[in-house]
Amino acid sequence: MSTLVECVPNFSEGRDKAKVDAIIEAMKVPGVFLLDREMDADHNRCVITLVGDRESVAEAAIRGVGKAAELIDLTKHQGAHPRMGASDVVPFIPIDGVTLEDCVQIARHVGAEIWKRYQIPVYFYEAAAAIPERTNLENIRRGQFEGIRDDIATNPARKPDVGDSRVHPTAGATVVGARKFLVAYNVFLNTTDVDVAKKIAKAVRFSSGGLRYVKGAGFLVRGQAQVSMNLTDTDQTPVARVFEYVKREAARYGVAPQSSEIVGLIPKKSLEDAAEWFLQVENFDSSLILENRLAAVMGGKMAVGGLRAGVEPFVEQLAAPTAVPGGGSASAAAGAMAAGLGAMVAGMARGKKAYLQYEGELSEALARLSALREELKAAIDADAESFKTVMAAYKMAKDSPNGGGAVSDALKQATRVPLGVAEKASEIGRIVERLKPITNPNMASDLTVAEALVRAAIDGALANVEINLKELQDEAFVADVRARVAPLVKGR
Repeated sequence: MSTLVECVPNFSEGRDKAKVDAIIEAMKVPGVFLLDREMDADHNRCVITLVGDRESVAEAAIRGVGKAAELIDLTKHQGAHPRMGASDVVPFIPIDGVTLEDCVQIARHVGAEIWKRYQIPVYFYEAAAAIPERTNLENIRRGQFEGIRDDIATNPARKPDVGDSRVHPTAGATVVGARKFLVAYNVFLNTTDVDVAKKIAKAVRFSSGGLRYVKGAGFLVRGQAQVSMNLTDTDQTPVARVFEYVKREAARYGVAPQSSEIVGLIPKKSLEDAAEWFLQVENFDSSLILENRLAAVMGGKMAVGGLRAGVEPFVEQLAAPTAVPGGGSASAAAGAMAAGLGAMVAGMARGKKAYLQYEGELSEALARLSALREELKAAIDADAESFKTVMAAYKMAKDSPNGGGAVSDALKQATRVPLGVAEKASEIGRIVERLKPITNPNMASDLTVAEALVRAAIDGALANVEINLKELQDEAFVADVRARVAPLVKGR
């Protein structure tokens, strides 16, 4: 099964094209594709977007860090953007056939290799964070290269997750992590007053009371004040809402947005959401877009004259006399369908006069159900892949006296996937319950089916969890899993 992981390394070089070209050349690994490169001279920073299978993209990232350490000297580096390393941050993002948990494992492997090969200390952030205080990148990067260099040896809070308590003399330290897709979005103001940009950034970012899933700072870029932002979940905080918030705050200071930019790539859905926001199209759905409809029909996801062609291949795969896909994949599919039904009911109510008072709740439900649906669709393949990994580990253990560790690791991953399915399905069930009193009662049967699918997803996923736990000897891991299972069983 193919897997796709995105990696978006940020390097502290945005002025010397030759150096950036050399870093990209170093990351040319079979199975890895360059999607985008962005250089900014004012920030003195470049953002590279790669995608590939998990092993290849990990190796590409490691090699890029090594080449950056050769070419970038932070003791001579200056730029508007905060930085602590020549390779400042290296995040991994699940795209297809992998989960966020898989990307955490990739991040941990990459971090260990960076220290082993280049003696650059590593910190883990976002989903890969080893301690809660390091979930947010800004907490790790506080003080930048110079502050960390002076503090790392004496301050226990600065101790890296991998490596000795000392920075690389010229390459600093690197932050590696796993996260959802992030949109780097900047708004330029029609003023040179950077203090205004900083005030707007403070108002818009979540850490100081602004919008959820928004991080922001103010800079002077290309002679203009810029509100620079990272949007960490555009499903729940859409780009259009962020732009309108910045526009409103700017008006308080007598200025206005002049333009905006996207650094790197943005999911198509984010732009579709922006179109819906500004055009106010009633009952908008992405399937109304011609290219989306064509892709669905040509790809077999939507059959003209019937839906059977879309679901039949998966059903036939389930019926085949092979171990995968099996009950775990079917459980994930059931959860995804439950999320789909809930989204349909919420979408049919949103925008209707009778339900305008519930507009906020319906929009929130739609955003969350959309995210859960995508995660569960990915889990269909992830469950099958984890089972194959277990079988391969058992086979290897027969041929190697040290194969037990691989079996244990594989069983743990095969436990994490269905446990995640059960937890996501449980959340869908809670959302469906909240939708009952605020949606059309004539669609109650659809929510009833959604609830039945939620129960099937939870029951099936937990059955898979239990089977794997019986084979595991790691008491701490088993206890942690059972603690997470308990409320799911109680809530059934």
